[in-house]
Amino acid sequence: MAARNDLSAPATQPAARDASGFGRPGSPASDAPTADAAKPVAPSSPAPPALAASGSEAPAKPRSRKRRVILTILAILAVVGGYEGYGWWTTGRFMVTTDDAYVGADITILAAKASGYIATIEVTPNQSVEAGQVIARIDDLDYRLMVQAASDKLATQQSTVERIGRQVEAARAQVAQAEAQLGASRADNVRSAADFDRQTRLAQSDYASKSKLEQSLADRDRAVANVKGAEAGILAAQANVAVLEAQRAEADKVAAEYRTAVAKAERDLAFTVIRAPVAGVVGNRAVEIGSYVQPGTRLAALVPIATLHVDANFKETQLGRIVPGQKVEIEVDALSGRTVPGIVESIAPASGAQFSLLPPENATGNFTKIVQRVPVRVKVDPATAESVLRPGLSVVVRIDSRDKPEAAPTKAAAK
Repeated sequence: MAARNDLSAPATQPAARDASGFGRPGSPASDAPTADAAKPVAPSSPAPPALAASGSEAPAKPRSRKRRVILTILAILAVVGGYEGYGWWTTGRFMVTTDDAYVGADITILAAKASGYIATIEVTPNQSVEAGQVIARIDDLDYRLMVQAASDKLATQQSTVERIGRQVEAARAQVAQAEAQLGASRADNVRSAADFDRQTRLAQSDYASKSKLEQSLADRDRAVANVKGAEAGILAAQANVAVLEAQRAEADKVAAEYRTAVAKAERDLAFTVIRAPVAGVVGNRAVEIGSYVQPGTRLAALVPIATLHVDANFKETQLGRIVPGQKVEIEVDALSGRTVPGIVESIAPASGAQFSLLPPENATGNFTKIVQRVPVRVKVDPATAESVLRPGLSVVVRIDSRDKPEAAPTKAAAK
């Protein structure tokens, strides 16, 4: 029975060993089992294979993975920083940029110049139109009547001018008749004067009676009076011609006034048709059929898309590097950063503050220096502008200061 107890007893723990694998001399563990070793030990769970194989208590993979992620991020940052730095050194430092830029256009406001009711509207909003195309029509019945009335007055006055012209011709004929009568009167005067002289000589010789002498005297005086009457008739006929010619001139001037009235009435009639002065797109239509309009009433706006431009407000510290003719890169916010080309067209003659309603007066009160902005107009290719740009859009303008266009020759050089 004692042997069975010895065999069924649990194995004791090995004695403590030193670094060389042998028990430390003099230690109790090297000679005999301890009290704890005599106690039974519960079976323990097997250790993980990885830990059993390596003999390590903590895993090493998470620490190495974190280190690799950090190194990867630092490498990406170094590459990106190097790329951006290279870009700035080679290109970026030469670019003059502003985001205070907007698309502009020479918008034409269509307004009525005649009063009346809108009869028809022949365009729709956002429709493209050509120069001269009809936009709307105003009821023109009253204006047609005015044209007819002015034309009738002109026709009546032209008839008056023709009548006075005929009267002038008749008066000139009367002048010719008076001149002929004057010649006949002068001939009678010569004959009567000769007869009176003959009768006077005969009366002195007692060969003629006294009655004959008196008759010849009366004939002579009558002939003299007829001559004077004929001369006065000529003067009257000539004066009548002058009066009639003055009346005809007056009638011509009145006819000219009626012609002006007809032209004005026809012009007013033409104003009932509103046409597009330039090619563009109709927008902001403000009237409908049946609306009553007066001279100056706004009808619609016409945007000439083909002549769009960009107004870029650069800081005054940037103007020294901007020259008309430089190439421009325009980034359109509404098109997700799409860029279109352009050219610097001109630089404003003054800063934007000087064109404001109340320009600043820096000579009064405290002074704080503020960087001013000067508008720079950028010309855009018409085909590109018509396809992607609209007035009012925000853009970012970049000008390459390395571009040095040839300056226009000065007057001195031209001489």
